[in-house]
Amino acid sequence: MTFSIVARCPRTGQFGVAAATAMPAVGKLLSHAAAGAGAVATQAQVNPYLGLDGLALLRQGHSAPAALKRLMDTDPCMQLRQLALIDRNGDSVCWTGDECIPWAGSLSGEQFSVQGNRLAGPQVLDAVADAFRLGEDRALVERLIDALEAGDDRGGDRHGESSAVIYIVDQEEYPLWDIRVDHHRDPVAELWRLHGVFARDVLPEILAMPTRDNPAGKAAEDSV
Repeated sequence: MTFSIVARCPRTGQFGVAAATAMPAVGKLLSHAAAGAGAVATQAQVNPYLGLDGLALLRQGHSAPAALKRLMDTDPCMQLRQLALIDRNGDSVCWTGDECIPWAGSLSGEQFSVQGNRLAGPQVLDAVADAFRLGEDRALVERLIDALEAGDDRGGDRHGESSAVIYIVDQEEYPLWDIRVDHHRDPVAELWRLHGVFARDVLPEILAMPTRDNPAGKAAEDSV
């Protein structure tokens, strides 16, 4: 009951997950990403461990197809699941179970995968993919929100959307962007509004935080 995109930015190496659905709080269990490793979206009848274990396999260096193959053996109800993975090289794979609510399917491209179930039709995924490709010179966070907006404009979830998420990792173990709209009449528009708030008030703080290479952080350095 969701459409989503997992992607890697070849310019920055960032990984991101974006999704929208009619259910509240899509970001709570769907979105998984790790710096330098990859990203996972788990949806339809959600099994959170497919996301958690999938990300662990990507961290271990497994390719997206190899990780999916291993995950298939862990869940006896894969026909109810939809699962997309993208690995450190930008290669992606998606599984759509036969019992996912139609219309259900996926579309892969260079450094991304788009997938959804209970959609208005395949045109939703086409719109998401086209918008993502057209924004290749923009920041990943903007490309992902643009992609969600395009999918929403083409019908999105057949029951409409009430929640949306953007989750992006850069070089650290903590996220660069983590914006969640848990319940809203227009969650994609709310994502854009919150993006502006985060860009102004949150992102500068995150960029000044301690890193593995600089445990003091820029903020601490500037105060000395």
